Amino acid sequence: MTHEQPDFEVGIIGGGPAGASVAAYLAKAGVRCVVLEGDLFPRPHVGESFVPSSTRVFRELDFLPTMEAHRFPRKYGAVWTVATSALSADHGWDGLEPDCQVDVRFDERAQPDVPQNYTYHVDRGQFDLLLLQHAHKLGATVYSGVTVKDVDLYANGFVELRVGMGRKEFPLTVRVVVDASGRRTFLGNRLKLKVVDPVFNQYAMHAWFDGYDRGPSDKRDYIHVHFLPMQNSWVWQIPITDSITSIGVVTQKQTFAQRKGSREQLFWECVGTRPDLLEPLRRAQQMRPLAEEGDYSYAMKAICGDRFVMVGDAARFVDPIFSTGVSIALNSGRFAARDLLGALESGDFRKQRFETFEQTMRRGTRNWYEFIAVYYRLNVLFTAFINSPQYRLDVLKLLQGDVYDEAQPAVLRQMREIIRVVEADEGHIWHSKLGSLTADVLRSAFA
Repeated sequence: MTHEQPDFEVGIIGGGPAGASVAAYLAKAGVRCVVLEGDLFPRPHVGESFVPSSTRVFRELDFLPTMEAHRFPRKYGAVWTVATSALSADHGWDGLEPDCQVDVRFDERAQPDVPQNYTYHVDRGQFDLLLLQHAHKLGATVYSGVTVKDVDLYANGFVELRVGMGRKEFPLTVRVVVDASGRRTFLGNRLKLKVVDPVFNQYAMHAWFDGYDRGPSDKRDYIHVHFLPMQNSWVWQIPITDSITSIGVVTQKQTFAQRKGSREQLFWECVGTRPDLLEPLRRAQQMRPLAEEGDYSYAMKAICGDRFVMVGDAARFVDPIFSTGVSIALNSGRFAARDLLGALESGDFRKQRFETFEQTMRRGTRNWYEFIAVYYRLNVLFTAFINSPQYRLDVLKLLQGDVYDEAQPAVLRQMREIIRVVEADEGHIWHSKLGSLTADVLRSAFA
């Protein structure tokens, strides 16, 4: 049977930040859309710290009053610490001394269309629920506790989704489907578009702790990234409430595979490489069991096609060193909504209608990817650029999340050039500091 009208104009698989944001944009524009979410919110989730570009989305969706009303910790900047730098020679850069710390404040650089000098740390269970509820208030239909079992992109002129609710299944028709299924990558797997990242294979263990001493009061609500004296390893420190802190260890998956013992033991072993972190953490009270995250990085051969678009983690996930995950999810919803509205207006749902979205997202995630690759290849270079008056604001622009407007930011080209010099000169003071993880990635076409 051919339907004259679909059940909804747009079907959105997943109600996390990517799905909720695209639903909110569409609903605000008067589009009949439905969100199909498998979980019942609130539910715990990793990715608890934002970058300032998220604020544009909140402002456009009239969601900032909700963020403020719920008094999420304000994030004014970021701190990076290291306790094992042995660079005591005259290297020509400030901030590379033993036990050094570098930090940035977001208000050092004015950010267009961002009306405040801070972003947020959040309890993702609470935040995700609030944003999904906001999309519903704007007019989106939301079904929770349902599972999308299958999709037919060409069913009688519409997209047909097979939706499971308990033991029952029912069909639901839409003109176009948005995959916001997160790392489940629903369409990516079904359409065989998923590409495993050949370089990053990071692994994380994390939990919440009450009463952890975050350090000096003027920076206690910043995000802290603590470098570990282990290859490609670091610890995140994220405020959740006034007293509760999220602590996570990130390292290569092979590091865990090579060590014996429980995950709990391995977590404390890694933290123990930084006694200045271990002692206050031992004094704190662990509030949640240790959770694990793996398979961090992957891409898709295409993130849109005839009658479908992928957003957020369903399209791409990059290593979380710079807290990019939720920002990418929110902004992908923002950019996707623009092309979806154009497609709905024209009645044309071919892949070409979504090219602006795809080009914008690939440009942004490529810049994130290269920035992260530079960090892992030569940590001290990142630290040096943060401390350099010449480059500081250019690096800060990236850290704020403004990565979508340039094909290749000049500061990244300069970083790559310095890395080439260091790689070619075995006598360079930084040569011994080169990391192996991304030795080839800066010459790779993978993005």
